[in-house]
Amino acid sequence: MAFTSTGFPAELVKEVFTGAKGHSSIAKLAKQTPIAFSGTDIMTFNFDGEVNLVAEGAAKGSHTNGNEPINIVPLKIEYGARVSDEFIKCSEEKKLEYLRSFNEGFTKKVARGLDIMVMHGINPKTGALAQSIGTNSFDTNDDVHSVTYDSAHPNDNFEDAVEVIGDYDLNGIAMSKTMAKALSKYTENGVRQFPQLAWGANPDEINGVPSDINTTVSKVNGEYAYAGDFQNAFKWGYADKVTLEVIEYGDPDNTGSDLKGHNQVYLRTEAWIGWAILDGAAFARIEDTSSGS
Repeated sequence: MAFTSTGFPAELVKEVFTGAKGHSSIAKLAKQTPIAFSGTDIMTFNFDGEVNLVAEGAAKGSHTNGNEPINIVPLKIEYGARVSDEFIKCSEEKKLEYLRSFNEGFTKKVARGLDIMVMHGINPKTGALAQSIGTNSFDTNDDVHSVTYDSAHPNDNFEDAVEVIGDYDLNGIAMSKTMAKALSKYTENGVRQFPQLAWGANPDEINGVPSDINTTVSKVNGEYAYAGDFQNAFKWGYADKVTLEVIEYGDPDNTGSDLKGHNQVYLRTEAWIGWAILDGAAFARIEDTSSGS
């Protein structure tokens, strides 16, 4: 495998995003679609009314519907780390060993970043609302339903979520550890209703619904869970390229420490991720509404 300073080896690019499924609730629950650098259009149709039966020779009727493309535009994320300058002197095999180790950490950061951006609409590093995300997150999309968290009746919270999303299916739940703990303790007639959540377990499904427990849900105070139609009303993907820059001079991470002076080089990686909430009404966030979230 020939190493270049401008791109991740192809096999490692795949590992970044397949590995993300193990750490990202969004990647675990929602379908992935290829994303072009220029953006990808997802066509959506809004059908009102029902089909018209014309088998008895009745006249065909008019139907009200609308369709418009939703463009998934990839957003660039970056991460970097200092390593020994041995990296630029060692063999190709040793470079790949460095990159695999770096890749493991980067994969986890990409996964957390995807969740935090999609759920909360913030820059994962700064915690500030990201203008580039706008309303394309569960917290900032006005069509996403709000259900008030009740620690004493967490099961009712999900029943309420099912009700407010209406005709959409509940086929995905991402919840915080606090919500999972409340569910694990929930009893009816003295019997625990969700024993699979005991001792901090993270089952793949609850009551037959795909689920994931993740600290990314509670990255913003007052948020406890997101539930809805992840299979049909949400899409995400990545552009099939991850760039790698090897910086040998200066202080690229603004730490006040010169690279050459410490026998180091800086590995800066950039990737492009995009997503779209096709209909915010297909989702509910369970939250402490008194917190102003």
